[in-house]
Amino acid sequence: MASSLLTSPAMIPITSSTVVVRSTLPFRSSLRSFRMNRSYNKPSLFVSCCSHVSKKGETSASVLKPVVERWLEYIPHKLPDKNYVRVFDTTLRDGEQAPGGALTPPQKIEIARQLAKLRVDIMEVGFPVSSEEEFETVKTIAKTVGNEVDEETGYVPVICAIARSKREDIEAAWEAVKYAKRPKILIFTSTSDIHMKYKLKKTKEEVIEMAASSVRFAKSLGFVDVQLGCEDGGRSEKEFLCKILGESIKAGATTVNVADTVGINMPEEYGELVSYLKANTPGIDDVIFSVHCHNDLGVATANTIAGVCAGARQIEVTVNGIGERSGNAPLEEVVMALKCRGEYLMDGVYTRIDTRQIMATSQMVQEYTGLYVQPHKPIVGANCFVHESGIHQDGILKNRSTYEILSPEDVGVVKSQSSSIVLGKLSGRHAVKDRLKELGYELNDEKLNDIFSRFRDLTKQKKRITDDDLKALVTCRDEVSSLNGARGEETNGYVPISQISSVV
Repeated sequence: MASSLLTSPAMIPITSSTVVVRSTLPFRSSLRSFRMNRSYNKPSLFVSCCSHVSKKGETSASVLKPVVERWLEYIPHKLPDKNYVRVFDTTLRDGEQAPGGALTPPQKIEIARQLAKLRVDIMEVGFPVSSEEEFETVKTIAKTVGNEVDEETGYVPVICAIARSKREDIEAAWEAVKYAKRPKILIFTSTSDIHMKYKLKKTKEEVIEMAASSVRFAKSLGFVDVQLGCEDGGRSEKEFLCKILGESIKAGATTVNVADTVGINMPEEYGELVSYLKANTPGIDDVIFSVHCHNDLGVATANTIAGVCAGARQIEVTVNGIGERSGNAPLEEVVMALKCRGEYLMDGVYTRIDTRQIMATSQMVQEYTGLYVQPHKPIVGANCFVHESGIHQDGILKNRSTYEILSPEDVGVVKSQSSSIVLGKLSGRHAVKDRLKELGYELNDEKLNDIFSRFRDLTKQKKRITDDDLKALVTCRDEVSSLNGARGEETNGYVPISQISSVV
């Protein structure tokens, strides 16, 4: 993997004199420790967090050859770097629970291979006890994808299965994933008063014992990597969470997580919860703290980032944010937020996701699940790198960083400058002229004024103007001009130039 993708700066400042900038996260109280004084070069403009802002005229010698980094040893309860954030992808488990999003076994296996290309640290691939087909699919992924070691980097994904705090669930999970080089189990139990009363019908003491004994049983089967998850943790009592997590760690859990299962928490609230648990849970510093957020109030991404800022070092996400009800925190949004802003606003946190695989992964998941994203979906939506406003088009044509903070190439989209320009009623003269030039028409000012006037008339009838429409605007009037020229009248034609190809 190219090291530039792993250490890409969040912003590229235009250098001037040096100044100290105070960076404050949008959270208070327990997150105050994340307020930082950081020395910056004073910018006249912060350009962007993407790679398309390199200076024009740079020599080829300045383009560094990608450096392949070896994947560091995976230790279940320990990170290679305090700022490293593990990516736990649950597209094939929680994501598949989205209504209408069921996958066939071959589709799950193919998505698992694509997730490996994306370089997720952990992929949760199913619920083995739920059916024989699910068991066999998880087992197949463990035997194949879970053993496919990248020779260049040494990367191999952790294969995880989910289980309730029941012996039969845990046994099924072990039998399914034990074939992987790095098998993992996520054991979950409900911890909110409403869940314990109406769903489990158990006391707090019984739930604590159930969780701890389940962890011990998983370890006895052979699991080295055991995660204890608190379902509906976002509505649970903080003191009780500290107790159940502490007892689970004592029993051998290597990762613990608190899920905002119903998506009720706000970012400040969720960040404070993580901070409290990190400060008051016995043994918490010896394990990985993970966050799992749902999107019912539209803040799953923000809550996940708040959790990271509060000290969580594993994020549980799905591709395109698919999942129960309103879905989960989208992998692409959280990863790109950490890539763009982690260096300067989040104390240097980062992931090792190969972001160039994001678009291919998103499109595969959309095609196989039938759950297509809206055009304005951040990072992977069709409109992410497309501009129709004339003011924006003018800026993009001069320098993409004027209105784009991400490079399309960084997420696997290959575009030329003009391919992101959509011509419509808001488009200006600059964009029309530039597109006509790419189509092979070099126009004088008078001709351009005439075509642009008719272009504006056409936009009253059509939402988007195609290349064929532009050609028609030129050639239809040109036929009249040619007839006038034959009669000895002055012509107002165009000068054809070599056609400029655009890469889409």
